[in-house]
Amino acid sequence: MTQTQTVYSSEKFQSAEQLWFWFLYSKSIRNNFQYRRAAQTRRPCEILDVETLITKLYLCGKLSDDDLSVMKRFGDKKRAPHQHIWSENRAVAIWEHAMSVLQDAAKKRGWID
Repeated sequence: MTQTQTVYSSEKFQSAEQLWFWFLYSKSIRNNFQYRRAAQTRRPCEILDVETLITKLYLCGKLSDDDLSVMKRFGDKKRAPHQHIWSENRAVAIWEHAMSVLQDAAKKRGWID
């Protein structure tokens, strides 16, 4: 008897920000054993894939400590820094650089349209 395998189509991310926020959300689910929403979209990569990519970008010097710090800080806030908030002006430039690096690397892997 043959088993049929279900092939799932995956939905690519629209931007590096969407990828980053998905990664943090998915990681929090895994770490906190929270339940996923039933209709969650299947993605073209796994949590470990994104973690590995970010680690490689850091180790080869494309992402700095400042980049990772800003990514984490605003990722926890579930939003990007805003240029019209005076205290976030410096973070905006760092965020844009980090998202640009992540965008380029994720596009090469086919995760972003």
